[in-house]
Amino acid sequence: MARNPKDLKALGHKTAYSQDYDPSVLETFENMHPDNDYWVRFNCPEFTTLCPITGQPDFAEIRISYIPDRKMVESKSLKLYLFSFRSHGDFHEDVVNTIMKDLIRLMDPKYIEVTGLFTPRGGISIYPWANYGRPGTRWEQLAEQRFASHE
Repeated sequence: MARNPKDLKALGHKTAYSQDYDPSVLETFENMHPDNDYWVRFNCPEFTTLCPITGQPDFAEIRISYIPDRKMVESKSLKLYLFSFRSHGDFHEDVVNTIMKDLIRLMDPKYIEVTGLFTPRGGISIYPWANYGRPGTRWEQLAEQRFASHE
């Protein structure tokens, strides 16, 4: 975990883009307010990936919301990570779950949810949504409540 900006590899340096899915580009920094529960939200309105069957591009807005604990994801590394899906083929549901699981491994957040608002193909939109709350805590209960009431 980066403790100061000088420890970050992506921020402030020339950008090197991965041409395939690459969770290794993700970086964290220390949450300066771990005693304070709050939401962090990222929107990536220009997300692209490939259909694993046809190889045609799929476009989406990816929304990530989380309640941090000790670590937070650094935004430039998140952009590079999301960009790494550009030449990667996966179904929409897989993309959303992969992003969520990678961020859980990276940060161990109290709570996280990821939504993919994929543009229509063949007249159908797909909006997969996944969430997670840390087991054995009130965040697990929040995840269950939000899941049960998700529309």
